[in-house]
Amino acid sequence: MARAAQGVFLLRIEDIDQSRSRAHWEEQIYEDLSWLGLTWPTPIMRQSDRLHRYRAALDQLTSMGLTYPCRCNRADIEAAAGAPQEGVPQFGPDGRIYPGTCRDRAMSEARDSDVIRLNMRKALQAAHIRAFTETGPDHQGIHALDPEQLVHKVGDIILVRRNMGSSYHLSVVVDDADQRITDVVRGEDLFEATQIHVLLQALLGLPTPIYHHHGLIRDPAGKRLAKRDDARAIAKYRSDGATPQDIRNRVGLG
Repeated sequence: MARAAQGVFLLRIEDIDQSRSRAHWEEQIYEDLSWLGLTWPTPIMRQSDRLHRYRAALDQLTSMGLTYPCRCNRADIEAAAGAPQEGVPQFGPDGRIYPGTCRDRAMSEARDSDVIRLNMRKALQAAHIRAFTETGPDHQGIHALDPEQLVHKVGDIILVRRNMGSSYHLSVVVDDADQRITDVVRGEDLFEATQIHVLLQALLGLPTPIYHHHGLIRDPAGKRLAKRDDARAIAKYRSDGATPQDIRNRVGLG
């Protein structure tokens, strides 16, 4: 897709979670993508080198009164959420929907062990609501952000996770802008998170790219292959005789 648009394919190493980053997994990324025929310019952007950029973005959101520290752990959140109610969503693209236990805490109360969350209702009041263009096969079209969905089906997302200095949502928004990304191509499992990213772009005054969410590689039972199940998924297909074109066809990019 990058070549067809006379563009450049960029590779980014998203390693803010140092507890799960491994050098051999990173080497596997280079090997697998090279086998698929992809090339990219160097040096490669590495998120662990960019914590100062994410902190600046967080400070901007904090100055707008949109953030708060949260001390709740997973058990606390599950307990506060209470028994599931019929028709009320329990999980969204950021995991279990946060019930707002710490929403009234001030940033001046933040401790090193806290996560930092975005107050979704306040964020929606501060943002000029945007839409984004999706070119993937399952969601093709223009999608306007839905405030009610963001409040009730997404909730107060985490901007900074414990011991990480950022979160996926905040990092990719800043990185996309800094790298002047015009088109984001990623798996369809991230489609629901796009509205979070577009909201953050609006709040931070950043451009919104075009998005393309492609199909996932799944096993015969329909389960998607993931790093936690098999870190060598593409290498496994390769060793079984698959070609790069086979992989492209599997994700709908053939």
